[in-house]
Amino acid sequence: MTTPPRPTSRWRTFTVGQRVVVRRRRDDNPAPGEPQLTDVLGEVLEVSDDGLRIAGRRGHTWVPAPDVVFARAVPPAPRR
Repeated sequence: MTTPPRPTSRWRTFTVGQRVVVRRRRDDNPAPGEPQLTDVLGEVLEVSDDGLRIAGRRGHTWVPAPDVVFARAVPPAPRR
């Protein structure tokens, strides 16, 4: 019986072009009272042991592996 990957390591199985959402720790030193986490939504450009690169509305975002809190695949964006 195979154990499903933990939510924090599931991102390692993502493939280039897949649409995903990743909850990550913020790297901009949020002030006290501000959220410590943020979400990145977009298509996977790169996956490595060091992290993953996602193409979203605000451009490309590099998410280092230690900053990933949760990740999952999401359906394609709706057509406009």
